[in-house]
Amino acid sequence: MFFDIDGTLVSFKTHEIPDSTIQALAQAKANGSRVYIATGRPPVILNNLGAIENLIDGYITTNGALCFVGDELVCCQPIPQEDVMTCVEDAKEKGYSLIVVGRKDVAVLDPTGDVDRIFRQMLAVKNLDQASPLDVVLQQDILQLTPFFPADYEPELLARMPQCVSGRWHPEFTDITANGADKGKGIVAMASHEGFDPSRTMAFGDGGNDSSMILQAGIGIAMGNAIDALKEQADYVTTSVDDDGILHALRHFNVI
Repeated sequence: MFFDIDGTLVSFKTHEIPDSTIQALAQAKANGSRVYIATGRPPVILNNLGAIENLIDGYITTNGALCFVGDELVCCQPIPQEDVMTCVEDAKEKGYSLIVVGRKDVAVLDPTGDVDRIFRQMLAVKNLDQASPLDVVLQQDILQLTPFFPADYEPELLARMPQCVSGRWHPEFTDITANGADKGKGIVAMASHEGFDPSRTMAFGDGGNDSSMILQAGIGIAMGNAIDALKEQADYVTTSVDDDGILHALRHFNVI
């Protein structure tokens, strides 16, 4: 089973994992299921999974660009340097905020305050203050770029970044990764590494960057609070994260 974090495992209202979800995942594990995270977050800001950390078998992070099990790397797909610099230079020229995710560190350009407002205040991300200087991060493989601009500007920038794809899960920003890096391909890579058939997987999500894994998984489940486009792609729509959505879905499919 593969779970998105924000809006799926973790409530946007409480910034916590509901008790019903914790209990449901514990029962699913006891029944023989494996539990994997599939998130747009880089490892440095995986700060809200403490309640289920002991249940997690592996991680798809940065929308599939970096996948690992324990200390073992499953896959790593960096963005080509020329596309990285196209985005960085565009952000500087036009003055929008940008998060640059390196293999080890993260840099934050926040001239408009959007990163602080959304990540620190709305998403309760507490450790972006550990960000490194941009020139340091640009020496590393860049796994993800998160620019803060409206959706209507996205096609214009991506036309100048031909080796990249975008997965938007928030109206004010998008996550850009290399072609071939998305959550669906992360499931395939994890399945190969762990020795199970992708058709025997379930995926849970709520945003646009969850589309690839909802379509890839044997059963794709959209949360009740998901965007309409994801609900249309899903095999099943459960209740919202705040209304015991994961518990209801796992009961519906007799996982627990």
